Amino acid sequence: MASKLMHAVQYDSYGGGASGLKHVEVPVPSPKTNEILLKVEAVSLNPIDWKIQKGVLRPFLPRKFPHIPGTDLAGEIVGVGAEVKNFKAGDKVITKLNHDYGGGLAEFAVASETLTVPRPTEVSAAEGSGLPVAGLTAHQALTETAGVKLDGSGLQKNILITAASGGVGQYAVQLAKLGNTHVTATCGARNIDFVKSLGADEVLDYKTPDGATLKSPSGKKYDAVIHCTSGIPWSTFEPNLTANGKVIDLTPGPSALITYALKKLTFSKKQLVPLLLTAKSENLDYLIKLVKDGRLKTHIDSKHPLSKAEDAWAKSIDGHATGKIIVEP
Repeated sequence: MASKLMHAVQYDSYGGGASGLKHVEVPVPSPKTNEILLKVEAVSLNPIDWKIQKGVLRPFLPRKFPHIPGTDLAGEIVGVGAEVKNFKAGDKVITKLNHDYGGGLAEFAVASETLTVPRPTEVSAAEGSGLPVAGLTAHQALTETAGVKLDGSGLQKNILITAASGGVGQYAVQLAKLGNTHVTATCGARNIDFVKSLGADEVLDYKTPDGATLKSPSGKKYDAVIHCTSGIPWSTFEPNLTANGKVIDLTPGPSALITYALKKLTFSKKQLVPLLLTAKSENLDYLIKLVKDGRLKTHIDSKHPLSKAEDAWAKSIDGHATGKIIVEP
């Protein structure tokens, strides 16, 4: 395969947004001994993809230019490395690539066996590709940091989910409702009915006075906030938290990290917790099974061909997608 060329989308430097993406022909990559080679069927975009291009994580990411972005893929295996044990050519899978090297916005990609799981026939490629970063982030925030048991056991918790109509938010609402939770969610006015359909008990329009204060209409204080957006200060959250309430910040900026440190230093019971995703294949497999069983849905905002990947990129940067943005080679 390595002698063959494939269509891919890459950028050569920081900045440039959608217009910085270039369509190129590059050699099909070769899998190392513990890697698989996929024919890509669907890629879902995440805000971190364009933030890396913007230079938010420079000089660490990307590792080198040119860089083919995209990490969340569904595809069919067309080749395996010598040490791959659990997969063979012809298998349909979901995988998460490493942000260091990316590689998703292409016709073929190589992936590590360790973050690859089978995709059941009941789950479409587009649905499955939405899960790795967004689904795993929602799962980790709820189960590990907020302590929600998704089997419905455990004490009831009151959860606030901000930007609940976005990629992570839509999964967070659905997963939270599998547990013993009361969910208050925020979104824009046009998405209120959508977020209610996900299972949220209360929905706030973030542009209204009540939405801006984040107060629960039923007067409940929050045990945990799954904070999927940015620009809301700690002072807005604090009065709405229970005595031991946590704000789990999925996009922590400098001010959030300062608040985190101050809360630690002063032994505050109310905490701001920055979340960095630790992707685990067993959690991805759990999520795929929920989708297969109809207990979790990937809501797709839009689908774009690889030849128009810049349209998908611009839509993600715009920040108003309802659900996941998918690119299909």
